[in-house]
Amino acid sequence: MPAPHPAPSLLPHPGKLSSLGGRLTLDRDTTVRALPGAEQAADLLRTLVGHPAGLPLTPSPDGRVVLALDDRLGGLGAEGYGLTVAPQALQLRAAHRTGLLRGIQTIRQLLPAEALSGRVTGGGSWELPCVEITDVPDRPWRGAMLDMARRFQPIGYLHRYVDLLALHKLNVLHLHLTDDQGWRMPVDAYPRLISVGSRRARSQKGPTGPDGAHFDAVAHEGHYTKAELRGLVRYAAERGITVVPEIEMPGHVRAALAAYPELGNHPGRQLDVWTRWGVCDTILGVHEGVFDFCRAVLEEVMDVFPSPYIHIGGEECPTTEWEDSPAARERAAALGLAGPADLHGWFMGRIGAFLVERGRIPLGWVENGAELPPEFTVMTWRDGTHARAAARRGHQVIAAHHRATYLDYAQSTDPSEPVAQPGAPVPLHTVHGYEPAPHDWPEEERARVLGTQVQLWTEYARTPEEIEYLSFPRLCALADRSWSGGSGDWPGFVERLRRHTARLDALGVPYRPLDARSLATAVSASPSAGTARLHL
Repeated sequence: MPAPHPAPSLLPHPGKLSSLGGRLTLDRDTTVRALPGAEQAADLLRTLVGHPAGLPLTPSPDGRVVLALDDRLGGLGAEGYGLTVAPQALQLRAAHRTGLLRGIQTIRQLLPAEALSGRVTGGGSWELPCVEITDVPDRPWRGAMLDMARRFQPIGYLHRYVDLLALHKLNVLHLHLTDDQGWRMPVDAYPRLISVGSRRARSQKGPTGPDGAHFDAVAHEGHYTKAELRGLVRYAAERGITVVPEIEMPGHVRAALAAYPELGNHPGRQLDVWTRWGVCDTILGVHEGVFDFCRAVLEEVMDVFPSPYIHIGGEECPTTEWEDSPAARERAAALGLAGPADLHGWFMGRIGAFLVERGRIPLGWVENGAELPPEFTVMTWRDGTHARAAARRGHQVIAAHHRATYLDYAQSTDPSEPVAQPGAPVPLHTVHGYEPAPHDWPEEERARVLGTQVQLWTEYARTPEEIEYLSFPRLCALADRSWSGGSGDWPGFVERLRRHTARLDALGVPYRPLDARSLATAVSASPSAGTARLHL
């Protein structure tokens, strides 16, 4: 008698899963019936399932694999889906196209892991367990931020990263495109942002200075074309992922000031693109030419990125230059502000109002939960209490506490870990245990928390392999918890993750091995532990 097949091990775990018994076989004769509105989803099924598994999955009006949009399923929301796999047929239904895309990722995970590898030769067939699934995400924002300003990566890698996010049902790629150490998006109105701002010299001070500061000891450069970025946006949208661009202001702008010194508080000063990691005290001025620049840049950003949200940074903005600038002091006095430091809120308010006028939602980092105008959606990161403070003020919130979501920290204290951001580790259990909107909050405050995301700043992550090793399996943990919500089933997650690593292996993802240290709860750092990490 054959051994029973193990229960499906899906990540993230679906809301409702019932095993029906039996298996469905997909082979070269299997065809796909896409009902009206589901044709693009069927194309993605052929791309992500058919091609790697060596199956044509050709279109047919009587196909055994059926994809359907059904407006009677409106209760499943924009991303929910229903999937039935029976011995003779598969039916995937959703109220919206995005729900079909999420269901396709579940179909991928129901297949044997080797079917994902793209290394299948010849014909053959694949079996799926017969199941019935109804699945709806807990929160609408489940994302990953990737910092391209510090370490540029080619556009092809961003496509791969999108595919890894999609496999785990994450739906936002937050792309950090500008900072003190580099500017990666061309702006036609300001060409020196690329000719100067995208190139960083090798630091002459070595990796560590006498004051303990860290420097980049290797010259670095790179930028995307607008065509590449538009292609990335299309590629991600086909997989149900929104690309949210971030253009930093009024701080974290050293690369822009190296290109256009007149935008700063000392127009005659010539700066370099910063070779140091940390918080630079050179910031934008507050004269009208600066706002002309910001508006022109953001107009071009919005032309490339259709995302409802445009991230303008806003954090870690030392105001020393404003305090020392007669022009900034005069500006603050003319506006009736208490002092130059208050120009920060005024600056963000002007830019936020401009984005709102253009039909976009301004998004910014906050360091205390209360420093941005009410029209902003905010990302809280420095302290665990700030998400609730922002929600109480009426903000929509993405909670991303650095002690639970920053993947540039090491995964353990093991000396064999690669070089990472200084600070206590952020282990796997801590990421899975993170609750962006705890259940003891009032419901009206919990409702304002859109979700969460991981962050990977790249001062110390130089290559795609290093990015993925730092990301996995911790990204799996955030994906599981942010989709499923609830109190978190750590033992169940560990069991599913052990089997999920076969999929990561098939896709060639380097990840931290699941040894006793990585799976132990005792080494997990509390979200309130450690020193607040700067956005370097």
